[in-house]
Amino acid sequence: QVQLVESGGGLVQPGGSLRLSCEASGSIVRIRAMGWYRQAPGKQRDLVASITGGSSSNYADSVKGRFTISRDSAKNTVYLQMNSLQPEDTAVYYCKVSTVFYGDYWGQGTQVTVSS
Repeated sequence: QVQLVESGGGLVQPGGSLRLSCEASGSIVRIRAMGWYRQAPGKQRDLVASITGGSSSNYADSVKGRFTISRDSAKNTVYLQMNSLQPEDTAVYYCKVSTVFYGDYWGQGTQVTVSS
């Protein structure tokens, strides 16, 4: 089993920044990729950004140039630095870890609200 603990969400004004963290613990074997998804009320859960073991990253078009994903493999932690936040970024953000042998694991979600 893999447990994911997310932190860093909150309320921020438009134009502000937040940094999300997700630490994986437990039976961690061969993590293939780590990523962040978000789900706004009434909408589907969509990919925000992902990063592989080789540090190859992928971003949704809506966040390119504003968000940066990074990982600390030694700590099994993935980060999402979010800058220039806008009200449309408001959502619950979920961490996802994809393993080679045991499939995918999801965090419990952390709320990000962008409002003045």
